[in-house]
Amino acid sequence: MADPSPFCVRVSSGTLRDPEGDGVVLPHAWTEEGVLAGPVTNGAQVLHLAVALCVLNDTYREARRLEVPVNGVRVTADGGFDDVWTSTGIAYDIALDTTAPSETVQLLLEVVEEVAEIPRALREGADVRRVLS
Repeated sequence: MADPSPFCVRVSSGTLRDPEGDGVVLPHAWTEEGVLAGPVTNGAQVLHLAVALCVLNDTYREARRLEVPVNGVRVTADGGFDDVWTSTGIAYDIALDTTAPSETVQLLLEVVEEVAEIPRALREGADVRRVLS
């Protein structure tokens, strides 16, 4: 991934979770110690965090389903915005601590790319509007 923007976030868990890292610890169904997420100081980072956390969670879920051993996951998500704050896209990078062969890891990453709900929803477009009360 290119040099991070001010909107770049990272989530990490298991053996890839940085015990000295900055961020917030989120409870996590797949790991006892939780997920370290950060930074989360503005809305753009929260948007990117939604992508990163979804990819991390789905990696654990699909790894279990495919019987791929995973000891740790780290996902970095970043993106930019134009002059009127339209997203120019979100890109993510994933690192795995696993003993699985590279072909198996590639299959897992392809499955996650296909099934990850938040990235899929954003790719399709989401209607966001204020509810009148």
